[in-house]
Amino acid sequence: MIAYLDCFSGISGDMVLGALVDAGLAIQDLRADLAKLPLSSYEVTAERVTKGGIAGTLVEVKTGREHAHRGLEDILEIIGKADLPAEVSGPARRAFERLAEAEASVHGRSVEEIHFHEVGAVDAIVDIVGAFCGLHRLGIEEVYASPLPLGGGWVDTAHGRLPVPAPATVELLRGVPSYGGPVEAELVTPTGAAIVTTAAEAFGPMPPMTIRAIGWGAGKRDLSHPNLLRLFLGEPAVRPLEQQLSLIETNVDNMNPELFGHVMEVLFEAGALDVYYTPIVMKKSRPATLVSVLAEPPLVDTLSEILFRETTTLGLRVAEVSRRCLEREWREVETEWGPVRVKIGRLNGEVVNIAPEYEDCSRLAKEKGVPAKVVWEAAREAAGE
Repeated sequence: MIAYLDCFSGISGDMVLGALVDAGLAIQDLRADLAKLPLSSYEVTAERVTKGGIAGTLVEVKTGREHAHRGLEDILEIIGKADLPAEVSGPARRAFERLAEAEASVHGRSVEEIHFHEVGAVDAIVDIVGAFCGLHRLGIEEVYASPLPLGGGWVDTAHGRLPVPAPATVELLRGVPSYGGPVEAELVTPTGAAIVTTAAEAFGPMPPMTIRAIGWGAGKRDLSHPNLLRLFLGEPAVRPLEQQLSLIETNVDNMNPELFGHVMEVLFEAGALDVYYTPIVMKKSRPATLVSVLAEPPLVDTLSEILFRETTTLGLRVAEVSRRCLEREWREVETEWGPVRVKIGRLNGEVVNIAPEYEDCSRLAKEKGVPAKVVWEAAREAAGE
């Protein structure tokens, strides 16, 4: 089963829970899963509401007055004490780790120094853990999402009045297709950003799928448009192994080599599928660099503009190319040092490639004081089993 999040009005934790319940997740099952968390003094409610003439489900996590400012370790301990499947606890932990990294970047502090305010409260913990409980309960193996509307204006937080999107939200959405508007309101919350960027395989149009269920998750606010998150559930349609892509290339022989790293980073953030450099020799035996950018055709103009602005090139070559890919799936495996995401490549249903996620292996290696290659091999063996 795969899921597609149509975020035409943004995304928040309660909207995700509402969409999951509206699509078939039993509220009693959600409550039973959340009851495993060592938290108290909260209630999860669900009711049918109408937003802009469309009926959906509003799920609320109601709590008493709370003043706890939890750090990352506090929240990870709460998740760790719950008897939850690895498919739930793993991504929930990653979501909060990414939130901590975003907050640390914004405030110029270390992850260990960060104490969450809004996102450390009971309702945020329940939203994030509950979202991954629901995805697991519904048997969803892959999640995709639309580009995200960010809204505008200002939002009041524990740090004072901040511009929308909130700084931590922006950090979480690095590399994610987003756009401003359509209203002066916070449409993507830090909690919603943490959930969707942790869960989603990719952002863009809805992938080919046979729709089996649709869920509408309501936001609390009434806006000038239906404030809802639409969730499609279904089976993936047969995906072609061949894609038609665009290859943008240019020869650069007069640029400071230190700038190439920055150029690659900006291109990837803008949606390039691959960026690579090849040393070449041009006329007059002058050493140069061949810059190659692989992308989906709609991004050619955007990526071309980046190359013109960020490099010293005066011209580009664009060619249409075909790319053949293995069928891919993500799986999370357990190692003795913690969970690692692994990408599985299949040829006609047969597993021919197993690639552990570098970031997971690197993070665990640093945390546990072991070589990254040891974690990598352990994850690969676990996936092969």
